[in-house]
Amino acid sequence: MPSVSVAEVPERAEATLLDVREDDEWQQGHAPGAVHVPMGDVPSRLAEISVDGELYVVCRQGGRSARVVEYLQRAGIDAVNVDGGMVAWQQAKLPVVDDAGRPATVY
Repeated sequence: MPSVSVAEVPERAEATLLDVREDDEWQQGHAPGAVHVPMGDVPSRLAEISVDGELYVVCRQGGRSARVVEYLQRAGIDAVNVDGGMVAWQQAKLPVVDDAGRPATVY
């Protein structure tokens, strides 16, 4: 399964970042410009997931996103797992915001 570190995720203009965490995790903090579809909703919301350009999948630490990447690949959609998830994202001091765009944290 293809995976990258948080440092290797391209700018949002070049790729889609799909956040598959639960609603409460998303509301606590997420990457700016990410698309939110909780893991359990991915099969029923597959049409909402952009397949234009590169698709990177993130969760809290990388486990759920790895399973979603496997599912998407079986569905014929190229996707890449983000190793370490949003915990690694925050540790790398990448931006994390709430729904209002204010600085936030994931832990």
